[in-house]
Amino acid sequence: MRIVICEFISLDGVVQAPGGPEEDTDGGFSHGGWTHPFFDPEVVGGAFDDTVSRAGALLFGRRTWQTMAAAWPGRAGDPFADRMNSLPKYVVSRTLGDDELTWNNTTRIPGDEAVARIRELRGEDGGDAVVMGSATLARTLLHEALADELRLMVMPVLLGGGKRIFPDDGALRTLELVSTVTSGTGVNVCTYRPVAGR
Repeated sequence: MRIVICEFISLDGVVQAPGGPEEDTDGGFSHGGWTHPFFDPEVVGGAFDDTVSRAGALLFGRRTWQTMAAAWPGRAGDPFADRMNSLPKYVVSRTLGDDELTWNNTTRIPGDEAVARIRELRGEDGGDAVVMGSATLARTLLHEALADELRLMVMPVLLGGGKRIFPDDGALRTLELVSTVTSGTGVNVCTYRPVAGR
């Protein structure tokens, strides 16, 4: 199972609160919903649809899982929503109890076991395990060399600060650009894969 990180990302590398003003205000972040002017149903929406269609599971950090769990079950009847709701889901959390896992097909991965459990998941058969949002989890996966692909929707905007997914440990990590598509709204949908040994 490949680990695929799929993110809305600004030119300055910010992934925080792409969906709405109250999504994540940590650190005083005030630009929530910054992706809306650039969302293009054909190119950007198509990239997400393609990513989810290849998914065998979804992998989230706690905050993103809670946001998704509050939104997607109420959208049943739409093919994309039905796919999101039916896929197996894993949420990495130190604080969620199993009784709080209200979104169907969700399994909790204890935070202190996350790297080992995700390594095991990566060794299983199945489609991609897709990470959306979940900045802390995505950064950990990149740091631990557990991400097999990054699909980045690079938006033509600078946000000046906020949560990022890239490790800041000084390590050099080389990626190969596999594909890029540009939307009419100026979004570059870029797919990258790590280059082994570099």
